[in-house]
Amino acid sequence: MGSVTIPLGKLLQSFVADTGVAADILWQFRIPKALTCVLAGGALATGGLLMQTLFRNPLAGPDVLGLTSGSSLLVALLLMIGTLTPGLNNALFQSPWSVAIAASVGGILVFILIIFIARYVKDNTALLIVGLMVSAASSALVNVLQFTSQASDLQAFVIWMMGSVGGTEWPELVVLSILVLVGVAMSYTLIKPLNSLLLGENYAAGLRVNIKQARFWIVVATGLMTGAVTAFCGPIAFVGLAVPHLVRLILPVTNHKVLIPAVVLGGAVLLLVCDVLAQLPGSTQILPLNAVTSLIGAPVVIWMVIKAKRISV
Repeated sequence: MGSVTIPLGKLLQSFVADTGVAADILWQFRIPKALTCVLAGGALATGGLLMQTLFRNPLAGPDVLGLTSGSSLLVALLLMIGTLTPGLNNALFQSPWSVAIAASVGGILVFILIIFIARYVKDNTALLIVGLMVSAASSALVNVLQFTSQASDLQAFVIWMMGSVGGTEWPELVVLSILVLVGVAMSYTLIKPLNSLLLGENYAAGLRVNIKQARFWIVVATGLMTGAVTAFCGPIAFVGLAVPHLVRLILPVTNHKVLIPAVVLGGAVLLLVCDVLAQLPGSTQILPLNAVTSLIGAPVVIWMVIKAKRISV
């Protein structure tokens, strides 16, 4: 689906014969875009599940704890480096690895800071407030960089901040796939610690779970996935926070062996649906992806919470 209508017969022919305008649209734009939706939605949903389990707080998520803001800050720094030295800017953005690594490092550094503070702050509410303050500080630095940047860089960064899954080509998609698959695979190796943490750290320690090691790898997996998605798609809101709750309301289980693949599927489906609506089929207009994810997803979550009369981790 998109601004150009492709008949079903020509669509099927494009899968077989990679020639013609329809085939170019399919293979160069729509298939990479759909795969990006699947990867980004699954990664953000998995990251949200990991952090909600770690903190045992239903409000935990990449954007709430400042992870996305940290990723955005590092990407903004790259843009500022490019403003000061235009030649370096072109060299940096020729490789998809540079933006992905910058966003991943930014997200991991912010979340490691949150974990460090968590050692001294035992109250989850206070920890969330600290996370929001870190996010606010990162956003303030991003605003300063935006204010001092050139108009062209500012426009590009503002559009990037709105979130989009239509800017990935096959080289970027390969990088995103590797990072997301590594993060999801790491999540599968953490199933036992995650299930134990649901009952508290003392219970997990009684089962001989290394809490510090589990926290570290949860941070790495979440930062890797969220940072990679933020690098190539911008900061996509709502998905990481809401999908784990939607999945739990539909599928009332606590075993992460079931929850992880369920949230991957749920995140992929939600982001695909939102992208279809953002595309406005038959029109050349494209809505900001973040606006659609919030406008469509928030009422659904509210309705399901009212119907279930509860929400928990």
